[in-house]
Amino acid sequence: MLFNSIPFLFFFPFVVLIHFIVPKNWRWVWLLGVSYYFYMCWNPLYVFILLGSTVITYTGGLLIGKAENVSAKKTILAICLALNVGLLVFFKYGNFIVDNVVSFLNLLNIRIVRPEFDLLLPVGISFYTFRSISYIMDIYRGDVQAQKSFGRVALYVSFFLQLAAGPIERAKNMLVQIDNPQPFDYDRVKNGLLLMLWGLFQKLVIADRCAMLVNHVFANYEAYRGFQILTAILFFAVQIYCDFAGYSDMAIGASMVLGFFPKQNFNKPYFAVSVQDFWRRWHISLSSWFRDYLYIPLGGNRKGAFRKYLNVLIVFLVSGLWHGAAWNYIIWGALHGGYQIIGSLTLPFREKARSLLKVNTETFSFRLYQQLVTFCLVCIAWVFFRASTANDGIHILWNMVREWNPWIFTDNSLFNLGLDAKNFRVAVFGIAVLFLVDLFRADDKQKLRGLLSQQGIIFRWFVYFAALFFIIIFGIYGPAYDASSFIYTGF
Repeated sequence: MLFNSIPFLFFFPFVVLIHFIVPKNWRWVWLLGVSYYFYMCWNPLYVFILLGSTVITYTGGLLIGKAENVSAKKTILAICLALNVGLLVFFKYGNFIVDNVVSFLNLLNIRIVRPEFDLLLPVGISFYTFRSISYIMDIYRGDVQAQKSFGRVALYVSFFLQLAAGPIERAKNMLVQIDNPQPFDYDRVKNGLLLMLWGLFQKLVIADRCAMLVNHVFANYEAYRGFQILTAILFFAVQIYCDFAGYSDMAIGASMVLGFFPKQNFNKPYFAVSVQDFWRRWHISLSSWFRDYLYIPLGGNRKGAFRKYLNVLIVFLVSGLWHGAAWNYIIWGALHGGYQIIGSLTLPFREKARSLLKVNTETFSFRLYQQLVTFCLVCIAWVFFRASTANDGIHILWNMVREWNPWIFTDNSLFNLGLDAKNFRVAVFGIAVLFLVDLFRADDKQKLRGLLSQQGIIFRWFVYFAALFFIIIFGIYGPAYDASSFIYTGF
């Protein structure tokens, strides 16, 4: 059941209604039942994998909490991590590992019959596995106490609004909110619904429209050159941002309606001034997870420059593999790791050059230059993220640079890339709205929703209904496109 589906349109109000009718002490029970039903809508049998991961997590947390020495805690932690990661590896990477082993043996002229694994990837397994790991590790570190209630741990792992694609909430933030249910609050519910509406706009009006052009060009990249490829790459950069940020906004907004406050997952990532800054703004819950549970345990930057760079590379290789069991994802992660290592190594030389050339780094133009360079680097990496294979990614980039064809912007051939003229213009309009919202978005106390709430009631409701009707009229629906999915539900 997807946030942008008709069933969810009826399901969520029913959940909210019952949630605020049920006595506070029993709301977690209602939400747990809802979460498991929500997950079973994808594949009822895979609910046992979710339940198994939860049992491992709950039991491991109790045992670590009761262990009397560090050695015992480390042993229990290692077993729990191995079991949770083992489930993830088996279901997500089984075929990938077998394919690469068979290919390697073929290089050695060793022929074997490839074992067949017909496994459907459980929805959200990457996300609930990471929540489970963080819970166990937080108990080991003493950041949280082991929960005695199995049901509350089960709700933390399976909370339906964060189950399919995050955000990856931490136990110390989520468990407190489970134990302290919030009363109905009009302003909180209204703000949550507005955030859901904005997420729906990003998904239906922008992301799914951009996807039509992106899918067409990437599926037929041999036929396109130069600015045609570049247009598809730029549209994919917008698509994946609006798709995932839209999902996150809907998940956070819906959580707010129910009285939960997940942490922010995006913060204007395409305004980043470096790749490192990009990862402070993009998928914040994942990047902070890798920092706290992989980069720092590996030694972080505490063991010299070489280990620091090696740790950065490991983190981003794992991040690439986390996103998908394919070499193109690994290359995507390696590029981001490489960008940061090269950026760190060249920083003294760049600073010296700026000093010699007397470059004023506080000017708007310099910041814009940094943003454009960062955006270009991110877009190059996005090619491998979107391409079907690593080889396709290389050829797509080659096709982009091998021919100069700026006339596509004047001869209307731009409208033959999977979007007709009308839909192309709607996409550009949506992107302009997105840009302006991100450009003028202020801090938490002055967000656009807050500014809107200060206006008169007639103006406010005019804006609400105008936005709703715009989404209904210009959203992408029907059999002409795959109304499936948010991209990150596949991870």
